[in-house]
Amino acid sequence: MKAIVVTDQAAGTAGMTLVERPEPEPAGNDVLVEVHASGFTPGELTWPSNWADRLGRDRTPSIPGHELAGVVSALGYGTRGLSVGQRVFGLTDWTRDGTLAEYAAVEARNLAPLPGDVDFTVGASLPISGLTAWQGLFDHGRLQAGQSILVHGAAGGVGSMVTQLAREAGAYVIGTGRAADRQIALDFGAQEFLDLANDALDDVGGVDLVFDIIGGDIQKRSAELVRAGGTLVTIAGPPEARPADGLAIDFVVESDRAQLGEIVRRVRDGRLRTNIGNIATLDDAVAAFNSTERAKGKTIIHVRP
Repeated sequence: MKAIVVTDQAAGTAGMTLVERPEPEPAGNDVLVEVHASGFTPGELTWPSNWADRLGRDRTPSIPGHELAGVVSALGYGTRGLSVGQRVFGLTDWTRDGTLAEYAAVEARNLAPLPGDVDFTVGASLPISGLTAWQGLFDHGRLQAGQSILVHGAAGGVGSMVTQLAREAGAYVIGTGRAADRQIALDFGAQEFLDLANDALDDVGGVDLVFDIIGGDIQKRSAELVRAGGTLVTIAGPPEARPADGLAIDFVVESDRAQLGEIVRRVRDGRLRTNIGNIATLDDAVAAFNSTERAKGKTIIHVRP
């Protein structure tokens, strides 16, 4: 099969190559997925799991990518809950070969059915952004109707999902980003927008929840805005700052079939829009990931027409 592989962490996306690899064999409780579309987050090349297996053994050259939408082509021993020929989407394991390939072996529990009226491109764009937003807001942030939330990167893949889900939950949403992102963030549902380069965060006042994807100084300044009893949720690593009278929580997104179902249900009925930017074929993926243009939205790779 065709697959993108990386061998050098220091080279980043420039170290990617398109090669022929053996088709993977599904292990027990796995399914083999014929990949139709794959999502990729460039930051994953800095994650230790991209270079080693669960026992810490080197697994390079490795196939990156953890988001997919496709069709089940085979079942591993003992696999239940999915069937051959079924359309699926989901988030794969961190410590095994990923989804920038024509086939991927995935634990069945990490996948959810993809309804026939949802495009594979849309399906592949949902798992990381959708699950990160859902888990940060509701599992960790405990967001409630009537609360206020500050969403950093509100025009991005994760931030746009956070904004939409928070609005649906009845929260007041303040988005942040670059000046050029203002209209995009407002279109996704932010009620206010701050240009982080020019607007003062202190002008926000107090909020019940901060959703941080940036870290560093922005995170430190944001922690000071959390009201008593509020929460700062971050995916930028262990918190460098904590609210004076609240919680600071960092988390790594996990696959969850029920939550994937909730997310795709909202896409189907028009309550949730995915933020897709560039679309490329597997043959053109390396060039797409190394484009000099700033990425706007999620890059999706069409593995099959």
